[in-house]
Amino acid sequence: MTFTSIDYDKFRALRVTHVATRFEELIADEANDTLTPEQLFLTAVDDALELRRAHKVDRLIRQAGFAIPDASVAEIDYRDGRGVTAVRMRRYAAHDWRADPMNLLIISPTGGGKTYLACALGISACHNGHAVTYARMDDLARRLVIARNDGIAHRTLLNELSQTDLLIIDDFLTVGIDSDAASDLFAILANREHRLPTVIGSQTGPAHWVAELPDRVAADSIVNRLANNARTINLGQLDMRRLRHEHTQAAKDYWE
Repeated sequence: MTFTSIDYDKFRALRVTHVATRFEELIADEANDTLTPEQLFLTAVDDALELRRAHKVDRLIRQAGFAIPDASVAEIDYRDGRGVTAVRMRRYAAHDWRADPMNLLIISPTGGGKTYLACALGISACHNGHAVTYARMDDLARRLVIARNDGIAHRTLLNELSQTDLLIIDDFLTVGIDSDAASDLFAILANREHRLPTVIGSQTGPAHWVAELPDRVAADSIVNRLANNARTINLGQLDMRRLRHEHTQAAKDYWE
C-alpha cells in the first residue's frame, strides 16, 4: 500500500501526515503481517501522538532558555549533606504546577548546585506540558529596564512573565537591582500570587532579600509573596562545582 501525493495533501489538510507516514511504514514492515489494519492504524496514531508530544517538549525546553538545557533529575547527586533525596525530587519533578501553585526556594552557597537543580525541575515541568521561563536575576532586571523604553514591549514582557506556567528566577539578588526593576518584579509576583508558581534560586534567604531591595515597603511585599505558600530546599555547604572538578581531574583520560 502506497499513498499518493494527493493523499498526502489531504492528510496535511487534516494535520494527520505523521499518522499516515507511520501507518505506511507499519504496513510495509513484514513483521506486522499478522496484525489487522485496525491494529496498525491505532499503533500509527499512538506513535504520531508520541512524536507530537516529543516535539512539544523540545519546543518548551528551547523556549524556556535554561542555563543547563540537559539537566536531569535522574542525574542529581544525592550524597549526604546536600539536603535533598531522590524521593523528594521525583515528587517535585512530577508536580502539577498549575493545580498546586506553590513557590519553591532553592538556597545554597555558590557552587552548591542550585542552578542545575532549578533547571532539572524546570525541564521536568516541560516534560509534563508546562510552559517555563528561566532567567537569571541580573539578566531579567536588564531586560525589564531596556523594555521600559517601549511601553508596548514593556507591557508584553510583564504579561509573559506573569502568565508563564512556571517562572524560575536564578541568582536572585546576588547583585542589587534598582527601584524600577524592583517595581516590575513586584508587579510580576503580585500577578502570579495564588495562581502560578515561582522557583527562586539564591545564595541567600528572605531576610537578606529584604535588606537588598531598594524600597522597604516593596521589599516586604516582594518577599512576602515569595515566602508565603513556599517550600524550601537548603542544599547545604557542599561545593559541587569543586567536587565535579576534582572528579574530572581524577579520571584516567584527564589532561592539562
